[in-house]
Amino acid sequence: MELREQTQSAAGTEGLDPSLAVAYTVAERQAHAEGVPLSITSGHRTYEQQQWLWNDGLATYGSPEEARRWVLPPEESTHVSGHAIDVGPQVGAQWLENNGYRWGLCRTFDNEWWHFELVTAPGAPCPPRAPDASLR
Repeated sequence: MELREQTQSAAGTEGLDPSLAVAYTVAERQAHAEGVPLSITSGHRTYEQQQWLWNDGLATYGSPEEARRWVLPPEESTHVSGHAIDVGPQVGAQWLENNGYRWGLCRTFDNEWWHFELVTAPGAPCPPRAPDASLR
């Protein structure tokens, strides 16, 4: 592997908190080394992008209470602050759920198999997940 490849961040890490970007990049490299597909499907979002998702959630789920189970308003979203990633495909997300603690990456919601945040010290166990984002 060339030095440039060793120091280059994974695709989709632009705008993320630097610690999250590094942790995810190292985890993705390990997943790929083990033959597991893994990529970021949604990382940092602008306020406007999150506002659009929030408005769509309100229209889809019919109330703020129901929408909050799946999407948060921009001022509360960890995607807007650069502290969350959504990953795929599902097999890669399962690999990250099983191995992400090695880099401090944890799945944070029971209802979102794709959502991960840097919430523990590398190697420490992940904290219990919340049922959904509405309890954040």
